[in-house]
Amino acid sequence: MIEKGARIALGADHAGFQIKDRIKETLQKQGYEVIDFGTHSEESVDYPDYARQVAQSVSQAESDRGILVCGTGLGMAVTANKFRSIRAATCNDTYTAHMAAEHTDANILCVGARVVDADHAVAIVAEWLKGKFGGGRHQRRIDKITEIERSLPVPAGKP
Repeated sequence: MIEKGARIALGADHAGFQIKDRIKETLQKQGYEVIDFGTHSEESVDYPDYARQVAQSVSQAESDRGILVCGTGLGMAVTANKFRSIRAATCNDTYTAHMAAEHTDANILCVGARVVDADHAVAIVAEWLKGKFGGGRHQRRIDKITEIERSLPVPAGKP
């Protein structure tokens, strides 16, 4: 469970900026600190630019968690998962959002603005935030993922 007052980084491309703003408003009303990396319009932008900013913020512990919104959530997740210590999950329903928190301790949630409406997106975020990592056998699996990640060479210029 993510406590109130936690710092949450947000990012979206042009397809997701309106839902991102709705999520931002909801989170702020609930007492979360929000860092909004943009975008702020429907002008076409490239989703990796925003996924990078949010993933770096979470990876470097400047933010406790991150939320990314694009057309499907898939491009954002692919990009965010390139960063060390990031476990980004695309969740377009509340069940997978809960499981992402409980089983994989996902630290970035990705949502598809062309898959769900704003109300559903807010519900997905709420379920993810209230989910509690189960530890136990799930921790063992996260440890294996971390071991794989640590065994890979770090290309020059990568976090």
